[in-house]
Amino acid sequence: MTITDEDCLAETLAFNKEFEATAASRPAREETPDAALLATLRRNRLAGDTPPVRLPHGRDRVVAGGVRIRVFVPDHVDGVYLHIHGGGWAFGSSDGQDERLWHLAEQARLAVVSVEYRLAPEHPFPAGPDDCEAAARWLVDHAEAEFGTRRLLIGGESAGAHLSVMTLLRLRDRHGITGAFRAAHLLFGCYDLSMTPSQRSFGSKRLLSNTESLRRTYELFTPGTDAEQRRDPGLSPLYADLAGLPPARIVVGTEDPLLDDSLFLAGRWRAAGAPVQLGVVAGAMHGFTLFPLTVTERELRRQCDFLSIAGR
Repeated sequence: MTITDEDCLAETLAFNKEFEATAASRPAREETPDAALLATLRRNRLAGDTPPVRLPHGRDRVVAGGVRIRVFVPDHVDGVYLHIHGGGWAFGSSDGQDERLWHLAEQARLAVVSVEYRLAPEHPFPAGPDDCEAAARWLVDHAEAEFGTRRLLIGGESAGAHLSVMTLLRLRDRHGITGAFRAAHLLFGCYDLSMTPSQRSFGSKRLLSNTESLRRTYELFTPGTDAEQRRDPGLSPLYADLAGLPPARIVVGTEDPLLDDSLFLAGRWRAAGAPVQLGVVAGAMHGFTLFPLTVTERELRRQCDFLSIAGR
């Protein structure tokens, strides 16, 4: 049976409604989670209540003077994908998506390197970006010796998409490195920490992310700053000079408070001279690829296809 776009949309909207109803039945979290809650959220999947599955295919390493990474190497390697996980700069881990990353490694013939960057609030900005920058520089210097290829790709989800763009900008501005990473894959990222119109107007809908949860996240990641300070290009890549960045695929759902972030970034990315594929997923909320939806399967196939051929 052929699944139509209308079928996908109906399934996605029904899932959103169920998710919101379930979330509304739970007590709201405190503005700043305590240590016990943080530990639980970090131990479990971002989208569920059980710890993630750690596969034996993953190998934990320490590189670049202390940055922890998790590496997946398939039998055939045509490139290296630097993966930066999401979680609002405060949750998530390099071993939180083993099954998905191993599948990507095998299907796209990529060595996948996932960064275990330091998390807020214990390690606020710039700790996380510093770790991602260090891992990227290590790959620039060592990918050929380690994996037999110099074809580097980068990407992530949500905060990981933000950190991916920040890493490319830091490589360019701090080290004069352009062209080393040949493509970026950016899922529902935040690119303006001072809040785009869609972030401000989304309101209190109890989906995976909303206006208030984003505001609290920014306060954890950048304590002591206000909206004007968060417009600094060193925090919000939407305000940066994007010249010299590689081709990108940027994906976001229409029910995501970060919708404008992707729309605006895609326009500025293209205006700076690099090709962009923009995917806007009807009805999808923030983090939709964490859930077992038809649109998730479709977008993960498209991600694999993009990374398989990008930068060749």
